[in-house]
Amino acid sequence: MDFKVTPSRLRDARVTVPGDKSISHRTLMLGSIATGRTEVNGFLAGEDCLATAAAMRALGVEIRQPEPTVMVIEGAGLHGLRPPQHDLDLGNSGTAMRLMAGLLAAQEFDSVLTGDESLRGRPMGRIVTPLTRMGAAIESDCDGTPPLQIKGGLQLRGIDYAMPIASAQVKSAILLAGLYADGLTKVTEPAVTRDHTERMLRAMGARVRTSTAGQGTIVTLEGGQALRACALDVPGDLSSATFIILGTLLSQDADILIENVGVNPTRTGVIDILLGMGANIELENRRRYGDEPVADIRVRASRLTGGAVDPTLVSLAIDEFPALFVAAAAARGTTTFSGLEELRVKESDRIAAMADGLRRLGIVVDESPDGAVVHGGRFSGGEVRSFHDHRVAMSLAMAATIAEDIVVIRDVDNVNTSFPGFETCVAGLGADVRLA
Repeated sequence: MDFKVTPSRLRDARVTVPGDKSISHRTLMLGSIATGRTEVNGFLAGEDCLATAAAMRALGVEIRQPEPTVMVIEGAGLHGLRPPQHDLDLGNSGTAMRLMAGLLAAQEFDSVLTGDESLRGRPMGRIVTPLTRMGAAIESDCDGTPPLQIKGGLQLRGIDYAMPIASAQVKSAILLAGLYADGLTKVTEPAVTRDHTERMLRAMGARVRTSTAGQGTIVTLEGGQALRACALDVPGDLSSATFIILGTLLSQDADILIENVGVNPTRTGVIDILLGMGANIELENRRRYGDEPVADIRVRASRLTGGAVDPTLVSLAIDEFPALFVAAAAARGTTTFSGLEELRVKESDRIAAMADGLRRLGIVVDESPDGAVVHGGRFSGGEVRSFHDHRVAMSLAMAATIAEDIVVIRDVDNVNTSFPGFETCVAGLGADVRLA
C-alpha cells in the first residue's frame, strides 16, 4: 500500500494514540513467565506485538484477547515455558527478537527465532556476544543476522557487562537471561536508555538495583527471582504521539491535546530536542500508570529554528529521529545531527532513508556516517520511498501535509506494526492522508 497525502490544514483537537509498543512487548514476555494472571489494558494491537503474543502462545502460554487493547496472560512461571512446535516468527520486530533471545537462552529446549525479510537482515551480534559470555549457545547466519538457533539445556551464569553502545534492547535481553542465571548480572550502559524492563520487573516483585555511572546507569539483578503477576496499564506511545506533535508544530495555527501519553524520562529526548528548536509543547495532568509516568501533551503550531542537536540526547530519542529530520527540514537555518550510528541498523538505514526522502521533496541534506546536516526549506510535491519503514513513512506523511503539492509515499504496509489506524487518526485532525 501507499499513502497519498494532499496538502491540508490541521485543526484544534483532542486525540489519543495507540499503546506503547515497547511496554506492550514486555507485558507479554514478563507476564508469561510470572506466576498468576496478568491483565493488560491499553495493549498495542499492532502487528509487531501480535507476533510476540503468537510466539508466547507457541511456547505454551495461555493468552486471551477479549478486546483489541486488552490481554489476559495466564503466567506459566519462570520455568513453565514449553518447547515450540515450529520456528518462532517475530515479523518485523527487532525488540521482540532481541528480548526473546535473552528469554530463551536459558530454557531447557531448543528454539529458532526468525522474522520477515527486513528483520532477517538486521544484526544480532550485539546480543549474541553477551549472551554467549553468560553460557548461551546461539548460532546465526554467517553475517550475524537471523534466524537465531538457540540451544537449550544450558545453565547460564551472571556477568558484569559494559555495553559498547547504549541499547535498551541489549540491556533487556541480558536482564531477561539474568533471571535464569547463577549469581548477579550487572549491565553498565554508556548512556541512559529506556528502562521499561526494569520498572516492570520491579512491579512484578523482582529486586533490580539501578545506580548512575557517568552519563549512563548500572543495572544489577540477582538470578532465580520469581515474578508475581499483576495488573498493567499501558500508556499511549510517545513514539506514535511524536507524529501528531510534528504535524501540529508544522501547522498554521493548530492547538492539539494528546491524552494519556507515556512520558518516561528515558524516552522524552524528542520533547527536549523540539523545545530547544522553539516548539510550544507543555505536559499537563501528570500522573502514573503503575510505575510509568503519564501526561497529556499540549502542542501548538510553532516556528522552529535549527541548531546542533546534543548527542547526549540520542539514546533518549532513538526512535524519533525520522520525525526530527522533518522538523529540521521545516525549521529556519540548518540542523546538525550526530551520534546516530544506531539508525543505520533499524528497520531501514534511517539516516539514508530520510536523506533520500527529504531530497526528493526539495530539501538539502548533507549526510555523514553518524548523522546529517539538514538545511531548512520548503517541501515540494512528488513521490518518495518509505523503504518499508513505518517511522520513515509516517514522518514523511506529516511533512507532506505542508508540501506545495501532492506527495505519494510508497510501501507503507509496515505502519500497522506500530500505529494501526494512523491515517484515520490524523484524518480526524484534518490531515488528508489516504491509502492508495
